[in-house]
Amino acid sequence: MDGPPENDVCSICHGPFHVPCQANCSHWFCASCILQVWDHGSALQACKCPLCRRPITLLVPSESVSRLHQDPEVPEVLRRVEQYNRHFGQHANGLLQRMQDLPFLLRRLLRDMTDPQRSLPFVIRARVYLAVFLSGIYVLSPVDLIPEGFVGIIGLLDDLIIMFICFLHVAALYRSVLLFRHGGS
Repeated sequence: MDGPPENDVCSICHGPFHVPCQANCSHWFCASCILQVWDHGSALQACKCPLCRRPITLLVPSESVSRLHQDPEVPEVLRRVEQYNRHFGQHANGLLQRMQDLPFLLRRLLRDMTDPQRSLPFVIRARVYLAVFLSGIYVLSPVDLIPEGFVGIIGLLDDLIIMFICFLHVAALYRSVLLFRHGGS
């Protein structure tokens, strides 16, 4: 999804979206609204989503924002979004935070990889394909750390762990791409 759902409004100002941004929790806000939430809290920590209370460590502006560049306040708002991402984009270090961000990042990555208009760096694409390929080979191969034949359904646990680690790795790669795009680094 490139932008907020049709006929939806910002949950902070209850108006139509102006410079829509998607947070890492998948909720959409006006960039200026969510930045005001941050301004009224502690400047030293990421603000929490007003809807789900998860820390917002990444704000991704909608690609439709490029059409609003004639509005004089849009570049300033985007600069502040980049500043926010530089401060808090690297703070998704905990395993729980990474697991919570996984659906958001994988959904966006899948959209970017299937959209011919979007370009991901070749190195990132190659690493994603390699991680998925190697984890697929492990899952499909008869060689297992915990053999299914001896321990039954519990033997699938190592396959699930390998796939989960692959997804975490791929999500971390894509997060770095988003930070580069929207963090000004």
